[in-house]
Amino acid sequence: MRCPRSARPVPRSPPRPLRPRPALPAGGGSGSRAMELPPGHFSASRAAAVAVEYLRYLRGGPGSGLRLRELRRARRQDIDDVGHKYCLELELEDVLDKDRTVNCTAEVLYPLGSKTSAPDVQLTVQGELRSTEEADKEFYNRIRSLEKELVAENIPDSHGNVPPELEPIHLLAWVASGYVIWQNSTENTKFHLAQVKHVKQVKRSDEDLQFDFVVLLHEMVSQEVLPWEVTLLWHPQRGARVPQSRAAGAGSS
Repeated sequence: MRCPRSARPVPRSPPRPLRPRPALPAGGGSGSRAMELPPGHFSASRAAAVAVEYLRYLRGGPGSGLRLRELRRARRQDIDDVGHKYCLELELEDVLDKDRTVNCTAEVLYPLGSKTSAPDVQLTVQGELRSTEEADKEFYNRIRSLEKELVAENIPDSHGNVPPELEPIHLLAWVASGYVIWQNSTENTKFHLAQVKHVKQVKRSDEDLQFDFVVLLHEMVSQEVLPWEVTLLWHPQRGARVPQSRAAGAGSS
């Protein structure tokens, strides 16, 4: 299995630049070693989780939510003086339409020795995602027309239930936490959004919707649950961006 080459790459526009990637060694040679990994291998599953979270941030919204259905193939490439790159073949499903799946190839590069740089993720989605244009517009207009700002807590509740009227907010929390997880993942972590502890809509003078989230992230390796504050801006035409995020009690990033 070779690392995938992007035919239809998902656009990559991180809010803050990553460190420049060092030049890769020419050819294979002694500077690069590769090995096939079983799909169930722990490091392959961690890399796949990062890829899915990054795609949620880029392409998610109140009317769609992608999750991993199957990790089909995985390969790790150890590149001297650069880092470890995982080449993955994924099958993804839409949580709102489980009969619809898309294939995705991904490269996830963890920079060598870095604990502050986010993994470098490159994605190619093969197939068409379900159109959410009408659902996005309906949600946007509903929130804009509210007389009082939306406020909610504990999504899902202690029984794992999400009220239908809060499902779009829950999916936007996937988008927000996707950014946080991508930015803070390493080769030795695997994060999962456990719960939206609190969310508050903030009225703005421009056309964006703003939601201030407090989310609980479950780090599945250490079994820690980490509270995180994240601000999400969203517009049906412009998509999502995260202007600030921080671990609860820490400075903003």
